[in-house]
Amino acid sequence: MFEIFNPGEQLVPIKVWLPSPEHLDEVCMRQAYNLSNLPFAFRHIALMPDTHAGYGMPIGGVLAVQDVVVPNAVGVDIGCGICFIHTDVPAYILRDVSAPKISLAEYIVKRIMQQVPQGFEHHKTPQKSSMIDSLIKQQAPDNPTRLYSYGHQKLPQLEEAYYQIGTLGGGNHFIELQEDEDGLLGIMVHTGSRNFGYKVANYFNNLAKSMNKKMKSLVPREYDLAYLPADTVEAQGYIGWMNLALDFARSNRTLIMERVQNIVFNAIRQFTGIKRISITMEVNAHHNYAAFEEHFGRKLWIHRKGAIRAKKGELGIIPGAMGGYSYIVEGLGNPESFNSSSHGAGRIMGRREAVRQFSLDEVMEDFQEKDIVLGKRRKRDTAEEYYKAYKDIDEVMHQQLDLVKPVLKLKTIAVVKG
Repeated sequence: MFEIFNPGEQLVPIKVWLPSPEHLDEVCMRQAYNLSNLPFAFRHIALMPDTHAGYGMPIGGVLAVQDVVVPNAVGVDIGCGICFIHTDVPAYILRDVSAPKISLAEYIVKRIMQQVPQGFEHHKTPQKSSMIDSLIKQQAPDNPTRLYSYGHQKLPQLEEAYYQIGTLGGGNHFIELQEDEDGLLGIMVHTGSRNFGYKVANYFNNLAKSMNKKMKSLVPREYDLAYLPADTVEAQGYIGWMNLALDFARSNRTLIMERVQNIVFNAIRQFTGIKRISITMEVNAHHNYAAFEEHFGRKLWIHRKGAIRAKKGELGIIPGAMGGYSYIVEGLGNPESFNSSSHGAGRIMGRREAVRQFSLDEVMEDFQEKDIVLGKRRKRDTAEEYYKAYKDIDEVMHQQLDLVKPVLKLKTIAVVKG
C-alpha cells in the first residue's frame, strides 16, 4: 500500500493498495484526486488493488463522508454483488459423467440458459416474490411510512420488478460452476439490481446535480460527484430507494441461486447416483452500495463502488474474470480500508479493446484447453470478459493480504454469461 498526499493540491490523502502510482491509469488517478478534494471527504480515500476508472468515482474505491450521500459514488448497478454456495460433491463428475451424449456440465449449462433469462431478457410472466409483495404494500399511497416519492413517475414501478427478478443481465454478470483445490464443487452467481437500480441511480444523481446547482455547490460539476445533504428529504429518498434496490439485488441473486442449485442437484442425482448433497458454506455480498457505519469514532456514510465489506471474520467473495480463478475470503477488519477489500480482479482494458485484442477463436481454444464449458447466446463479444482483459487475480490478492485472507481458491468448470 502507498499513499498520495500533496497538501497544496488535496484536502485528504489517497491510500492505494498497489505497489506504486505507476499501477494507476491516468483517468483513475484524476478521479481519485477529485475524491480527495471533496469538502466532506473524511480522513482519506481508499483504493483497492482492483481499482480502475469508473464514472465519477473509480471502481474499487471507498469513500467515507460526513453528512451527505453521493449517488454516483455507488453507481448505477446498486447492490451488484455475488452469492456462493460450497458443496461436498466431487467436481470431476461434471466433466466425466455424460447426461447422455454430452457432459454433465454441458447439460447443466443448457438447463440454466433455459430457466434464467440473460442479457436484456426479462421473464415473460411475473415471478413470485414475497419481497416485492412487501415493497408494494409499503409503498401504498395510504401508508404513512411510504418512501419519499417526489418524481415517482421516473422511479421504478415496483410491478416491473416481478418480471426482472431472477434474471442475470449482461456485461460481467455470470453464473459459474467451480472447483476448489480439494476438488469440491461450488456455485457462484454475480448480478445486481438490473433496471430497477439503474432507474433509482439515474433519478437521484440527476436530482443531486439540480440541487447542487441551486445551492452553488463547491464540488465542481466536472467531478460528476453531485451530493445530497443527509438531513434532506431528497437524501432520505435516495437512501430508502437504494435500500430497496439492495434488497431487490440480494433477492435476485438468491432466486437465481435457488434455480441453479435445483438444476445442478437434480442433474447430479439423476445421472450420478449421488443422492445426499450437503451445502457446507453460503455467502452473499454486495459490492456497490452506501452504508452508515462507525469508523475512527465517527458515524459516516461509507460508499463502496466495486468494493466489498471485509470486517474481521466476515466472509466475502472476490471473483476473477471469465476463465480465471476466484476466491472466498475472510475479512481482517483493517481500519485503513474502512473494513473493505477488492471486489474482483479489475479491468486493464475496456471491453472494445478486449474484443480487438483477443479473437473469439483464441478465447474458445483457451477454454477448450482448460476444459471450460461456456454458455452464451451472443458469442461475438465473448472476449469482453476474458480473464486476460483483467488484472492477474493472484497479484490482486497478494496486494491485499492485510485486508483479507483466502479461504477457498476456485477455478471455473462452466460459465453462463449474458
